[in-house]
This record gives sequence, structure tokens and C-alpha cells, in this order.
Amino acid sequence: MPLGQTTCYIIAYDIPNDRRRTKVHKILCGFGAWTQFSLFECFLSKKELVQLKAKLAQHLDEQQDHVRFYPLCTTCLSKVETVGGKLPEEDTVFII
Repeated sequence: MPLGQTTCYIIAYDIPNDRRRTKVHKILCGFGAWTQFSLFECFLSKKELVQLKAKLAQHLDEQQDHVRFYPLCTTCLSKVETVGGKLPEEDTVFII
């Protein structure tokens, strides 16, 4: 992958602990788009992928938590379809 090029990763997680799951969700929000309740789409460079995995590792319990990274090639990405309801939304709080 040339410098500056990104790959789309589908990142899915299964984390039984609410506190760890919330932390993982917040970390992933900084790297990509929340598309399902435990699923993100992230366009990452190799460096960003390493950074993300390092941040996640600080908060995961290796015995209970699972995070999976599925890379999508450009051809596969163009074939992604969505059927059903709208995407999940983060609650936005404005403090004035």
C-alpha cells in the first residue's frame, strides 16, 4: 500500500463488559463510522491500523473480548449494500 493510501476495514466487536465496550466504542468513533451496534467502517492507513490496535489492546480483556478486522478491497467496497432501517446515531450534546 503506497504512503497515504487507506484500506476500508469492517471492525466488529463482542465485549460483554459495559464499561470496556463503551471505551472500545469511543476509541473506534475516533477512527471511523459507526454503522451497526457493534460494527464500524474505518478507512485506515497502515500506521492508523497499528495505532488503533494499540489503543484497543489497552482496554481489552483477552479472555472475554473479541475485536475482528475485515479488510475490504476497492472492488468489494463498491458492492456493499444496505437493506433496512437507518444507521445508528450518536447522541449529540451541546453545552452553551
